[in-house]
Amino acid sequence: MQRGTRLQRELSLLATEPPPGISCWQSGQRTDCLRAQILGGADTPYEKGIFNLEIIVPERYPFEPPKIRFLTPIYHPNIDSAGRICLDVLKLPPKGAWRPSLSISTLLSSIQLLMAEPNPDDPLMADISSEYKYNKQLFLLRAREWTERHAGQ
Repeated sequence: MQRGTRLQRELSLLATEPPPGISCWQSGQRTDCLRAQILGGADTPYEKGIFNLEIIVPERYPFEPPKIRFLTPIYHPNIDSAGRICLDVLKLPPKGAWRPSLSISTLLSSIQLLMAEPNPDDPLMADISSEYKYNKQLFLLRAREWTERHAGQ
């Protein structure tokens, strides 16, 4: 019951006061399956891109973090080809930083920040990470190309 009430409150807040560049809604009739969109930030290689995400809310939410993955392909050191995201707030302690006080809105904002500021020292994609570290121009070019190809309107 706690999950349902909390989810409705969070979705209502996301609908009325969404963080800039983020939207989130229920997917169909299932309350545990959500969809989200993150707009690529200005002055990033993802600018003008619309990135779709899937959010699966576990039975134990908020004591367990939601599973979030990109449905739109993205060229990023911390996001793999299956859309999985390497971000500490998406994992339970001791390896992660998830806390029940965090919300889906906070998670989406953290993912948006990760898009703007990759963490090449904790990569899911080692080749993209070393490109980001040692050949940033090539990384930016490829990330822009992927954004135009996969996330363009």
